[in-house]
Amino acid sequence: MKIVDVVCSKGRTGFYFDDQRAIKKGAVSDGFAYVGEPVTDGFTSIRQAGEAISVMLVLEDGQVAYGDCAAVQYSGAGGRDPLFLAEDFIPVIEKYIKPELVGKEADSFKGLSEMVEAIEVDGKRLHTAIRYGVTQAILDAVAKSTKRLMCDVVADEYGCTVTDKPIDIFTQSGDSRYDNVDKMIIKGAQVMPHALINNVKTKLGEHGELLEEYVKWLRDRVLKLRKSEDYMPVFHIDVYGTIGAVFGNDNYKGMADYIAKLEEVAKPFHLRIEGPMDVEDREKQMLALKALTKELDDRHINVELVADEWCNTLEDIKYFADNKAGHMIQIKTPDLGGINNTVEAVLYCKKVGIGAYQGGTCNETDRSAQVCVSCALATQPIQILAKPGMGVDEGYMIVYNEMQRVLALRKALKK
Repeated sequence: MKIVDVVCSKGRTGFYFDDQRAIKKGAVSDGFAYVGEPVTDGFTSIRQAGEAISVMLVLEDGQVAYGDCAAVQYSGAGGRDPLFLAEDFIPVIEKYIKPELVGKEADSFKGLSEMVEAIEVDGKRLHTAIRYGVTQAILDAVAKSTKRLMCDVVADEYGCTVTDKPIDIFTQSGDSRYDNVDKMIIKGAQVMPHALINNVKTKLGEHGELLEEYVKWLRDRVLKLRKSEDYMPVFHIDVYGTIGAVFGNDNYKGMADYIAKLEEVAKPFHLRIEGPMDVEDREKQMLALKALTKELDDRHINVELVADEWCNTLEDIKYFADNKAGHMIQIKTPDLGGINNTVEAVLYCKKVGIGAYQGGTCNETDRSAQVCVSCALATQPIQILAKPGMGVDEGYMIVYNEMQRVLALRKALKK
């Protein structure tokens, strides 16, 4: 079945674009905004409304497939593509992608996605957000034209097996790291709370004491509110490099000593630490994370390290995974461009024995989250991010409900 038109519309995301560099330099919050001048190119304020582009592929029988182009909250930081503004990029899609897709048969997700990935303008690949949304629409188009579910298209083309069980969902709290934890416990989130520990003075503590206190509180709160002793969520905390900032990015013993304290405080719950250091360079980041991973393993410290910053593309993920830089890698879906790269990244991590976390950003949309669910059910990562937003309820609802719908449909269709 042929694609006969490509239609774009401007959209909003479930969160905001934030100038990470300005925040790390000490920008002060004022309500939900930040005071000060942005320092990253393209930003007109430190926090500004997130934007998306819905890409709709019209099929010759009148069906419409769609996906959403979206970029991460911290666009322009950590080696990522620049700020993604809809008015700037709709013309790019119409000029460079529409002519390539109109008239094509919607018969191969992998083939059409790789074609989109290969398009260059002035010697550069298209913005990751464009490739992300267009390939979501392609996956939906192939599913609709062949009368299959999106997860089955992925499984058929990549030789994997769709699970018949839910994938663990990771919920993120934003700065409401206390009230939102209660929501997570009540709803039974399997992995939590992210916690947004992105400032030494106010969140980690000059000696790490604030995070230690928070982990104690988190442990006690779960023990108090849980309805059953069987509820044992994983504590996954993103520290945005602040542990390295306090103890030294190359002080692996010092960082490990502190992480060992957190392990003890978190018990009986398992702990993951995302982004323990940020050395602002891809190779140096890999080497630092590899060394700290080895330090923890050699000392039998049972805390998993999660790679994030400077591990953005499929090539980056393979590089970190091959070098065992971390126990788990966040596959931050918008950063990889085409959703086909997310599929390959999860399968590669599993192949080499590194934990695969199919993540993303709070700054996505309901549609990108739904498509990501289908990819996760086919590739079976350890966990998938609840997205978009930081309010817990909305992102968890979107991901949980889509997962349950697909699982129920597949079970019914087998009868």
